[in-house]
Parts: sequence; C-alpha cells; structure tokens
Amino acid sequence: MSDAAQPTAAEVRAAAEAVKTALDRHLAAVERRSGEEDPAVYDAFNELAAAAEAYDELLYDRYDEVTPFEIPGEDTLPPYTGPEEPSALSVLIRRDYAVAEPQRLMAQARRVEAADEAGTGAETSGTVHGALGLLFGEFEPDEIASRHKEFGLEEGDSTLWVTAADESAEPGEWLDAPFEQADPQRVVCRFDVSAVFDEEFDDGDDDEDGEADLAELDEDLDTDLDEDGTPARLEADR
Repeated sequence: MSDAAQPTAAEVRAAAEAVKTALDRHLAAVERRSGEEDPAVYDAFNELAAAAEAYDELLYDRYDEVTPFEIPGEDTLPPYTGPEEPSALSVLIRRDYAVAEPQRLMAQARRVEAADEAGTGAETSGTVHGALGLLFGEFEPDEIASRHKEFGLEEGDSTLWVTAADESAEPGEWLDAPFEQADPQRVVCRFDVSAVFDEEFDDGDDDEDGEADLAELDEDLDTDLDEDGTPARLEADR
C-alpha cells in the first residue's frame, strides 16, 4: 500500500476511541439487559464488533500491527423473534458440491438411463449438465449426500435452517423465489457442516470407507459393460 493510501495516525487514534466508546456502550447494555436475548445487547455487540474490525484494519494498514481480538463472522444469527409456538415450519437446505470426477458422474447417469426401460433416447447422460439432471431426478438429495463420492461429487459446505412461520403457505405461493423470504430472526435451529470446523479434520475412517466404495463401484462399472463397451441394461435400483 502506498503512503498516500495509508490511514493517518489521527484516523487510527479516532478508530481506537470508537472502540472504547463501543465497549462502554456494550457494557452498559449488558448491565441493563432485560433477558438472555435483549436486542439492545445484540445491537451493542454488533457495534463493538464493527468498531473493533475497523480499528484492526486501520492499525494494520498504518503500523503493520494487529489486535488480539477475533471478530465474529456474519453467520451469527440475530435473536429469535418468531412465534413461541410455531404452527408451521419451513426447512431451508443448501448443500454445495464440486464435480470432481465428471466421467464417474456421467457413468452413473448412464446406469440410470440403462435401467429405464422406456428410455429417453436423447443420450442425456452424455453431458455433465444432463447427468446431474438425471441423478437428482432419480435419487433423493439425502441419498446423493450420503453417496456423493459414488457420483463423482466432492462435498462443500452445507447448512440447514428450520424457520418458524405463522401459517402454512398456499400451494405454489413461493415457488418462483423459494429462498427470498428467509428471515434469520425466525430461525428455530440451524446446523452447519464445513471443512473450516476442526472436528471435520479428525475423521480419518471416512476416507478408507470412501476408497472401498469407489473401488467397488469401479468394479461394478466394468462388469456392467457389454462387449462393445456400452452399459448393459440394469435393473432399476429403486
């Protein structure tokens, strides 16, 4: 960073004063809190976090130093403001995958096509896009999640939100924008899975099981080919 773009010493000092002010406000809010989820404490917490992050950035830019504070990420949920006894629920799920082995993905899609006696005749399994459509149309998302390595997929982050609603939606009401109305303040509970969590790195048995599953699948794929190298017709798995 050039000297012209660096913050001034006065700006760093002002940011430090802002942290002190935010710290005092946070303590005052905690001392006056009306319950475990007092919105005033939540607001003061966010103001303190923002002030500390701004100070940390300016301090680093100006003096190449950092603070010992860890600033919470934006994934913390605000206080719950939904009904105490929800009469309806929405379950929002996101699972990310990388297409690690396109050939394996398309081979599994060909197995689905071969097991379909009616047959589409469009060779949909010949592209990654088509293969994904076939597999997600044939298997439930939970089954794909549990067998993702067999389908040539690599797991990324995933999250599940259970949100409270005042009443059930009308049929087709939200299909055009299914995730647009997700309100973090109505999240009853939430479950996240990510490689950034330390416990995810301690599970060494999954790799061995996964390698065994892939080896078995390779053997199955080899034996399911006719003499001309095309997939033999299989019985439907489901």
